[in-house]
Amino acid sequence: MPQQKEATEHAAATIALNKRARFDYFIEERLEAGLALQGWEVKSLRAHKAQITEGYVLIKSGEAWLLGAHVTPLNTASTHVHPDPIRTRKLLLKRVELDRLTGAVERKGYTLVPLALYWKRGRAKLEIGLAKGKKLHDKRTAEKARDWQRQKQRLVRHG
Repeated sequence: MPQQKEATEHAAATIALNKRARFDYFIEERLEAGLALQGWEVKSLRAHKAQITEGYVLIKSGEAWLLGAHVTPLNTASTHVHPDPIRTRKLLLKRVELDRLTGAVERKGYTLVPLALYWKRGRAKLEIGLAKGKKLHDKRTAEKARDWQRQKQRLVRHG
């Protein structure tokens, strides 16, 4: 029973997923980063008004930035603030992690993609993946393997 409760808590903690990233990239490594947010953004995230499929992570002058992620402002947010839904948000990472990611992106040709946005101990966290792009034939191979796994499960289930 405790595992079931834990699973529902994790599902409630998830704000947004980027399923497209798993289709378009080979995810080599995953990291957790904090986000520097404004007050209206936190309120919107609590209402699950975020989308990260268009987003990407850029390392510029020794800092990591989330670009292209969309956080829809709430109508009930403050009237004196003019929110920008797709503003660039700073990612909070340790210097060692940043240096390692910078090396991988610049020298080895990797890219950084946002995978999931979720709550952890009351703070918004972004799971980023160090990824290599898939070619069209890689996507087809992965899709065939997934279909075959699904078909095997059906065969086992129905006898």
